[in-house]
Formats: sequence, structure tokens, C-alpha cells
Amino acid sequence: MKQIVECVPNFSEGRDKTKIDEIVKVIEATGVQILDVEMNPDHNRAVLTFIGEPEQVLEAAFNATKKAAELIDLTKHKGEHPRIGATDVIPFVPISNISTEECVELARRLGKRIAEELDIPVYLYEAAATRPERENLANIRKGEFEGLSKEIETNPDRYPDFGKPKIHPTAGATVVGARFPLIAYNINLNTNDINIAKNIAKAIRFRDGGFRYAKALGFELKEEGIVQVSINMTNYLGTPLYRVFEMVKLEAQRYGVTIRESEIVGLVPEKALIDTAIFYLQLNRFKENQILEYHLRGIVKKEESLYEFLSQLADATPTPGGGSVAALQGALGVALLSMVTGLTVKKTGDYELKESQGLLRSAVNKFYKMIEEDRNAFDSVMKAYGLPKTTEEEKAFRSRAIQEALTKATEVPLSVCEEIIKLYPYAEILLNKGLKTAISDVGVAIYSLHSGFLSARANVLINLPSLTDENLVNTIKSRIADMTVEELNTYNRLDEMFKKCQ
Repeated sequence: MKQIVECVPNFSEGRDKTKIDEIVKVIEATGVQILDVEMNPDHNRAVLTFIGEPEQVLEAAFNATKKAAELIDLTKHKGEHPRIGATDVIPFVPISNISTEECVELARRLGKRIAEELDIPVYLYEAAATRPERENLANIRKGEFEGLSKEIETNPDRYPDFGKPKIHPTAGATVVGARFPLIAYNINLNTNDINIAKNIAKAIRFRDGGFRYAKALGFELKEEGIVQVSINMTNYLGTPLYRVFEMVKLEAQRYGVTIRESEIVGLVPEKALIDTAIFYLQLNRFKENQILEYHLRGIVKKEESLYEFLSQLADATPTPGGGSVAALQGALGVALLSMVTGLTVKKTGDYELKESQGLLRSAVNKFYKMIEEDRNAFDSVMKAYGLPKTTEEEKAFRSRAIQEALTKATEVPLSVCEEIIKLYPYAEILLNKGLKTAISDVGVAIYSLHSGFLSARANVLINLPSLTDENLVNTIKSRIADMTVEELNTYNRLDEMFKKCQ
């Protein structure tokens, strides 16, 4: 399965759509999928959401930061929302098959690159923070662009994690990090009294004794003549939406104020809304598997699984690649052998074939797992090459990681070769005893297995020059050479047998 990362950069521009459109364009050019674009003129801020594989997302985030630095001048920017940069904050969010730790590494790599190539100082926050006080974004934003401009050069506590302690004259500074999926949740009040919004925000935010996973501020929405409690829900499982809404409603009643509406900015995890529905409808015995669409998704997923793999294979990404295809060829070959075996047993009741059918079905599963193992092995190689190499210790760790990953990337296709050779005896039995009406399927199985062997062998040989353990290299060379002779001789013999059966 692909690793999927979500990125939600915030830009200090919510009024000029042409500028945000230009930023969107450079993001889309990297091949990531943009899920949402939100602009707010009162906050003078835009929030973009896109997803993709880690390297794509990192490149998109960098290109967006570079374009924003060209387009946005913070010395001319005014808005309700606190900000220190043209690209104010860039969080990475783990979505699928990727850990928070890996997103932290992405954040560090991006921060270092922004500082070095764009001359914009970078601070790390949330899970990527290098200091406890920087886990909270509000602490980094203290004083905003104008205040940071004065302190960054003189106060060591405000020195950035990457770059020189000097603000970029127009793009300011950028905050990069990794976090749990966040819900940007706003509650609008039927009043224009900003003090009420600020008091309610103080009552619900964690730092002032409120909810553990709520950050909140009070803002004016001047165009609408009302005020807003703007909330960042940093963990909707620990602090659910409905609980915050009820508390804001209760606090508002103290001031004789009602809630006009609430809104979600950007995307929201499905479970957050389900939990809210369960609370308000009092569905105490409700189970999520009662949701109709969940079952429909399961059917669709099964129908599209092969297409999904082929689509991923066709993408301009390193994985899945030739190693996974080699394992797939092995899986196709043995699946055909299993099919012909089953058909023959049904027709003849042959006990010998009946015993082998279970082994063949097991082999199908083994090859299927190796499709994913090969992908994961190569992804590990790419990650290892991406590790930092600044200090001698980092270089040594990186070198070890590369060798371990390359060894695994060699072992998987080597196993594919070994497993394929084990299957040829079953193909020979079927050439002799299988249903004649299915003999072409046995031939296709033999050709698929042979192609799988050659493909896996190529993936073994391509990795050997990069391995530094000479004993290991020589052992693998000897094994693959012996297997090649055995496989070719067996394949040629079975090919001749098959031709006589036609």
C-alpha cells in the first residue's frame, strides 16, 4: 500500500484569489491531489489541503512556500488571524501506512530546505518540536511578524530551528511540523461584542483550564457585524466537537448571547461527525458498521483492487515496480495451476492432485504477500538514502540503513525465484494428468512462472553492485547462478512437453 501524507499549509492571503490560484498551480504541478482550498477575508488567510506520497508532498510544500514568498508581502498584510509568515504554518499529517515519526522527518527535511534555499527562518512545532515550549504554535507566533522581527536577532529563545536568526523582510518566518488530524472549527455568535468571544475562547482553551485538545481565540467578523470563537481541535477523539459546541453555547448564555451557526474550515475526519450524530440523536447502541456506505465501499474496494494496483504501477513513482510485477507473475502462474488442479479433481477425484491443491492455494497467498514486501523493501531503500548525512554519526547510521534496506530488497526477489522453481513439478504433473480442455491454462502458468523468474532474477542482480558485504554478494551470486541453470533446464523441458500437448 502507498504511504499517504496530508499537508495543510496556511498562507497569509485570504482576499486576492489570483495569488492563491498561483500557489495552487505549483502544488498541482507536483502530482499531489488537492482536496480543499479555503479563503477567509476577515482572517486574510487561506488554508489548502492536499495529499500524496511523502516525497511528492514535500516537493509540493516547498514549491508552494517559494511561490508564496514571491507573492505575499507581510509588511502590507493585515488580518484577524495571528501570523508570522507568508507561508505561516505547514503541518504534515499521517494518513495511511506512515507514522508520525516519518512525518517528523519530512518536516525537518522541509524546514532545512526552506531555510537554506529560500533564506526564510523555520521553527518546528507539535510532534517535530525541538523544545517543549515550541509544541504549541501560539508560543512561536507570539508577537506575530512585527514582534518576531525585533526579537529574532536579539533573544536566543526566539532563534529559529533552521536558518539564520534574521527575519525574511517580506516572507517572515515559517513554522513546520507534524500532527494528528486537526479540525478547524468556528462558532459564530449573534453579537458584535468581541470581549464575549474572547472570554468564551479563554473558557474552552486548554492553556487557560479548558478542554485538553482545544485551542481558541475570539475574532471580529466585521463584514457580518458579528464575532467568532475560532477553535483548533487538535485531537477530536480526546475532545469531541459536540462537547466544545455545548460548552460554547452554555458560556454564551451567561452573556445573553446565542449561537448563530458553526462552521468547519477545510476537511474533517468522518468519525468526528459520526460521534456528533451519535451524541445528539442519543444513538447509544449505534455501531458504525450500520452505515450503508461503509458496505458499499467494501464492495467497490474489492472490485477496484486490481485496477488500483495497475494504476499505481502506471504512475511516475518508483513503487510498485519490477520486483512487485515479478511476484505478481508468480502469483498468476500458481493461481492458474491451482485452478486446473481444482477442475481436474472435480472431474476425476484424483487423490494426488487433491493433496497438492492446498499447497498451491497457500503459494498464491505467499506470492501476494511478496508483491507488497518488494514495494516496502524498495521504499525502505529510498528512505535510507534520504537520511541526513551531516555528521559522521549520521553518515555511519545512514550507511548501515542503506545496506540493510538493500539486503532486504535483494532477498525478496531471490525468494520469488526460489518459490517459482518449487512449482514446476506441479506443472509437470498437470501436463500429464490435468484436464485436456484446460491444458492451455497450464501452458500460460508455465510461461508466467518463467517470466516471473527472469524478472525477479533481474531485480536480484541489479542490487548486488550496491552491496558492500563481499561474502553476502558471492553467496547470492552462487545461489542465483545455480537456480538459473536449474530453472532454464526445467522450463525448456516443460515447454517441449506443453507443445506436444497442443
